[in-house]
Amino acid sequence: MQNSANRECPRRMNKSARSFTVTSTISDVERDTGVAKETLRVWERRYDFPQPQRDPFGERVYTSDQVNKLRLVKRLIDLGYRPGKVIQFSTDELQALALKAAGEARPQAGSSHPELQSYLDLCKSHQMEAFRRNLMQAMLVMGMKNFVIDLVAPLITTVGESWASGQFAIFEEHLFSESVQIVLRSAIFSVPQVNHGNSGPRPRILMTTLPQERHALGLLMAEALSAAEGAHCISLGVQTPLPEIVEAARVKQADIVALSFSTTMNPRHVLDSLRELRSRLPETVEIWAGGANAALRKRAPDFVRVRELQEISPGIAAWRQRQRAAGQPSA
Repeated sequence: MQNSANRECPRRMNKSARSFTVTSTISDVERDTGVAKETLRVWERRYDFPQPQRDPFGERVYTSDQVNKLRLVKRLIDLGYRPGKVIQFSTDELQALALKAAGEARPQAGSSHPELQSYLDLCKSHQMEAFRRNLMQAMLVMGMKNFVIDLVAPLITTVGESWASGQFAIFEEHLFSESVQIVLRSAIFSVPQVNHGNSGPRPRILMTTLPQERHALGLLMAEALSAAEGAHCISLGVQTPLPEIVEAARVKQADIVALSFSTTMNPRHVLDSLRELRSRLPETVEIWAGGANAALRKRAPDFVRVRELQEISPGIAAWRQRQRAAGQPSA
């Protein structure tokens, strides 16, 4: 009887372990890795990876190990590798390659804020209160523009690379993102929303992301820099349906609609959405876009003004000049 019980115990334990296995749907994988559903299916046929399981309804589901590997593959593709060259590597091999490739792609890393590593250490040790306190102190010392461009932006890039290469757990990246959002929102709130005297017309900038884009940090950095330049920022947060963006731009009388696109969003969807948005907005409303999405770097349409963070200030100045040339009064 004792031997029988011993034989049964592993079965119960295995069944229990399987019941707690975390899997992701194909939509989850597309959202979390930036690899389109169609691409996942092509890779499955062509490279025999990923190898999804099937749920009780016959739909594809992916283990966390496969999702982690896909995240590394996507990171390497963004750095210029072809999927056929890297997809057969193990997760450890991909992680090592991603770290090496990220270092080669970032030759100026040594010129970033000297305390960058201390912020990363606080995140990795989960000292988030100290992390936020140090960020707030840095903002007061550096000023808004330098704080966002010279500290927050490279910090976000470094954490993103660490997350993509498996050095940061997903929950740790979420802790980091939430803390940075808290600090940026506090900084934005501290900027007086008043006209800056003789600086010229005050643009009304509607800021959001499309429904497929849930990342908020790029949007918040752009809002902080715009507010510091005297713009009237109208934030809708993330994941706003396109018809609602159009309606909000009309009701709030926006001069500019600013959108943020990360690498996780399908470039084809980015371009299609921008074209549709342009067709629905009045010609007087400018469309600004920013972020690391390939659609903005390789083939951005002429009707979109692509803005890096450091280009926001001169971009607002140029908008003011265009308004003065057109004889528009200050807002």
